[in-house]
Amino acid sequence: MRVSALVVGLCLASVSLGAALAQPAPAPTTAPDPTLLKAARETVAQMQGDRTATLGSMAAPMVGMMQQIGIKEPDKAQALVQEVVMPTLTAHYDELLDIQARGFATVLNKDELQAIAAFYATPAGKRLAAAQPQLAQIQLAGMQQWMQSVMPEMQGKLTKAIQAHGWSPTGQAKPR
Repeated sequence: MRVSALVVGLCLASVSLGAALAQPAPAPTTAPDPTLLKAARETVAQMQGDRTATLGSMAAPMVGMMQQIGIKEPDKAQALVQEVVMPTLTAHYDELLDIQARGFATVLNKDELQAIAAFYATPAGKRLAAAQPQLAQIQLAGMQQWMQSVMPEMQGKLTKAIQAHGWSPTGQAKPR
């Protein structure tokens, strides 16, 4: 997952489908092999593409996030993003790559990671990495649209299921 996808996801958190459907990552039982971790780190770095472009693609969503937390004036939100948010994210970017690499190393083996890295070294892979910020926004917009379209049906079915179980909407059982 690209950094921008993560940030856009956080900025557009009004749709909580990801949290509702996400399965927890398996907890590693042992520390990954250092060579596997190195391959994972290299793969993740390639998948992220150009660091400056990736971080730059996060600025606009971050302005929106500043506005969501109460800094309504666009110029003030932009100033906070440029003065505080972007320098902080830039300073800690390698930490994110390390976290992602550890996750990749728990799911993929060295040969798989090397094959993925080889793809990202191709022109198509480089283009995919460069397009990821746009693709993430498109995916999130599509997810929001989809959730809005199924929400009325889901709400009706949830209400019926809650009633069928004899539960109140707060989770407390109704007295019988």
